[in-house]
Amino acid sequence: MGARSVEAGRNGRPVRPAKGERLADWADGRLGLYPMAKTNLRKVFPDHWSFMLGEVCLYSFIVLILTGVYLTLFFEPSGIEVVYNGSYEPLNGVIMTRAYESTLDISFDVRGGLLIRQIHHWAALVFVAGMLVHMMRVFFTGAFRKPREVNWVFGWTLLFLGIITGLTGYSLPDDLLSGTGVRFAQGAILSVPVVGTYLSFFLFGGEFPGHDIIPRFFPIHVLLLPGIMLGLVVAHLILVFYHKHTQYPGAGRDQKSVVGMPFMPVYMAKAGGFFFLVFGVLSMMGAIATVNPVWAFGPYRPDLVTTGAQPDWYLGFSEGLIRVMPGWEINAFGHTLALGVFIPFSLFPLIMLAIGVYPFIEAWITGDTREHHILDRPRNAPTRTGLGVAWLSLYGVLLIGGGNDIVATHLHLSINSITWFVRISFFAVPVLAFVVTRRICMGLQRRDRDKVLHGRESGLIKRLPDGEFVEVHEPLTQAQRFALTQHDQATPYEVGPLVDANGVTRRVGPSRKLRARLARAMYGPDTQIPKPTAEEYRELTSEDHHH
Repeated sequence: MGARSVEAGRNGRPVRPAKGERLADWADGRLGLYPMAKTNLRKVFPDHWSFMLGEVCLYSFIVLILTGVYLTLFFEPSGIEVVYNGSYEPLNGVIMTRAYESTLDISFDVRGGLLIRQIHHWAALVFVAGMLVHMMRVFFTGAFRKPREVNWVFGWTLLFLGIITGLTGYSLPDDLLSGTGVRFAQGAILSVPVVGTYLSFFLFGGEFPGHDIIPRFFPIHVLLLPGIMLGLVVAHLILVFYHKHTQYPGAGRDQKSVVGMPFMPVYMAKAGGFFFLVFGVLSMMGAIATVNPVWAFGPYRPDLVTTGAQPDWYLGFSEGLIRVMPGWEINAFGHTLALGVFIPFSLFPLIMLAIGVYPFIEAWITGDTREHHILDRPRNAPTRTGLGVAWLSLYGVLLIGGGNDIVATHLHLSINSITWFVRISFFAVPVLAFVVTRRICMGLQRRDRDKVLHGRESGLIKRLPDGEFVEVHEPLTQAQRFALTQHDQATPYEVGPLVDANGVTRRVGPSRKLRARLARAMYGPDTQIPKPTAEEYRELTSEDHHH
């Protein structure tokens, strides 16, 4: 696109373009931005409150970067021991690391330091919570299906890296609480067969706690992991633009059209306002809600442990696994294998891995190669919804296990009773949650079917000429009926007859048999209530069954 022609004013003299217009022309002449902007700035985005969950994650991440840069200017990642002589008098004369001393200086001597510290910590908690809830929305609505499997993996990687980044940042102040968490992690590393001791020596630079762990955590926390996450966030957003946003079923919405607002100016204006809203809420939380008061715990000492030492909530899952596991040990080939630590230490990444590969597993089971831009209602995929609720119930059970001492002291219960409750619930609760969730989904499917055929209950009672009292049902609109019946009901994959028409036995591999069993479990007749047909609807309405 060339430079724009100069327009003539009322007096015939040329009118010079405005400064912003000249800048846009200059940039377009060198970068070719106009065609790209014309295509993308008017891109339509659907409007639903649940889509803002991803924005909460994005804006929390931006707040994390801004506050983290400020804290980096004053924090000293050093394990060298010093004697404190600062503003917090209760700790004067106490030996501590320079990392802990600089954390106290940020909290008490740097202007606004404590506020920024607490905003940073709250933003980290909200960031991980937002990612988890956002992925729950994506999972339960089936938004991870083709062509968005790669974007699911990007989001899953962001969640995993967010947890690790939270662990490294949580450990930097070197207070008694974070040091206890690092000690816990070091014990888990030591449980790795054969190479656990070498890994621990390499990470800590010798015997625990050493002087190298904080200087090594610091660049990982402020450079390596945030850099990777920033790249993943950009890639994630690019794919959202490229594939177009998913949308909930409704009138005028199908796999090819999107109903919503344009990116510019409507969506950008709303997104900008929402960013300041998130920033404001995080600032308010940092100002009025104390989190991680390191001065109350004191510096870390290997011979001490805090009462009720708890990790941040997103690591309670892994700690709960280790706390409730029986202390099994075996001796093999001159090595002691601490299975009571290694097995749960291995389960955590395996469970996370299962979440990451789920879209590919479901695609293999269903054999569905179509693109999906319309979201599922969770009730219409009861097996998937049951699996998601089962995982959440397992997370909740293990969170109780990770804080068994706190639960015991606050509820005046035996810690052994709580531990055994978690051990039994680890196996029983997810199964129970799965079964109950599936039954609820089936009941909701039946209610949708009845609502389409008979209409919505109005709450009005009518007396018929024969004296019978019936409730008046209001017929649904065409748009409401479409929203309840637009979903596909997949036919489960089948291996077919094992003997063909000529009497020859077909060879069916174990993978195909497994796929058929899983397909029946996911889309079999026990998981779907048949949708009402047009003939059924016309038959009922023609006979005036709507009272």
